[in-house]
Amino acid sequence: MSSGWFLAVSALVFGIGAIGVLTRRNPLLILVSLELMLNAGNLALITFARMHGAAEGHVFAMVVMVVAAAEVAIGLGIVVALYRNRVAVDVDELREMRG
Repeated sequence: MSSGWFLAVSALVFGIGAIGVLTRRNPLLILVSLELMLNAGNLALITFARMHGAAEGHVFAMVVMVVAAAEVAIGLGIVVALYRNRVAVDVDELREMRG
């Protein structure tokens, strides 16, 4: 399979994630859309690494996975705290965290 197909899929998935981030108001769906964007970036990194025969793209993809895991852990903690405090879950209404 050509590398162009992988890059096209990566661009499509990134576009879907970007549209999700810009249009959704639910924090959980925004986190899912961010994960789509990070996975699209990973796919592009792996594709370029395979095209050039270098291992650095794989290392960067692993770093992106670590950042994505940390983002999900922190983001889900914040969302769970919001649901427990029964604060408005609409992202537009969230201005600051109140304790």
